[in-house]
Amino acid sequence: MDSLETILSLTDADGLKSLYRQAYAEKLRYIGPHVSVRGLIESGNVCAKDCYYCGIRKSNPKVRRYQLSEDDIVRLAEAAKSFGYASVVIQSGEIESESHTQMIVRVLKRLAALDLGVTLSLGEQEADVYKRWREAGATRYLLRIETANEKLYSRLHPADHSWRRRVECLRTLRKLDYQVGTGVMCALPGETVRDLADAIRFFRDEDVDMIGMGPYIPHPDAPLDGVLPLTRAERLAWGLKMIAATRLTLPKVNIAAATALQALADDGREQGILAGANVIMPNVTDVEYRADYQLYAGKPCLNENAGLCRSCLDRRLAAIGEKILYGERGDSLRYFERCKNAQR
Repeated sequence: MDSLETILSLTDADGLKSLYRQAYAEKLRYIGPHVSVRGLIESGNVCAKDCYYCGIRKSNPKVRRYQLSEDDIVRLAEAAKSFGYASVVIQSGEIESESHTQMIVRVLKRLAALDLGVTLSLGEQEADVYKRWREAGATRYLLRIETANEKLYSRLHPADHSWRRRVECLRTLRKLDYQVGTGVMCALPGETVRDLADAIRFFRDEDVDMIGMGPYIPHPDAPLDGVLPLTRAERLAWGLKMIAATRLTLPKVNIAAATALQALADDGREQGILAGANVIMPNVTDVEYRADYQLYAGKPCLNENAGLCRSCLDRRLAAIGEKILYGERGDSLRYFERCKNAQR
């Protein structure tokens, strides 16, 4: 393959098959026929942000807001461990408050007894907050920049939302020795092939450890709904191409097969694995809350309990020659490589 722009511009079936085959070969070379899991806990949908594409944006009056208690978050983490998941992700709307910060600190200290890898995805925070959470036991942090194009970012967000602050947060997380994750949405309105290629270059230049990205899917209660004239298959293809191109560029990072892929095709998540992804995040949140945490339309598995989800995953992954690494945290190979190099 030539440049990233050339790779991402592929549309013919044979070319795409070749791309995915090459990316999957890289995944097998460095990671093997294995998939790491993160039990996803959607701890609350209260959000101070007002992103124009998001279903839980603060200005959406149709959302039934909720916030799980500390006991509920710990209970769900215990359930994840009982399923053999050695890592969890605690995700919520973006909140900057001392009470929320303290609540997360208490949760992290309680989770220490479970010996789990803990990823937080709680948005932009001050450096001291990230430090307190790291000291309390968080080991990874996921903060998606959504696009590497600052001007496009400004068109997708209110004026008080800052792309530069988001980037600085990522750099602060790196200084605090988190495994740092970020990502973008693919095929956003106004996004170009160059923008997506630049996103992969951003991942490379910032030397991130984890990447979570998926195709943009409109939400009916967000202002961007209905402005993207792409079919489901076309959106899926953009997501798969970004996974493949990223794997070929950064072979040792963790790449998630986002649930948005499954929203576009029943086997979308498996297609993501076969395009080079190596992480999946089965939802362990109580079913009664899942419909209230919809960032985009068509979120899958809203009514499927976590036990059924585990059995389904085993079966689906076995069908493509992959297996789940139960009992293993699945830390980023790139993170450990960088730590080793720093000690030399």
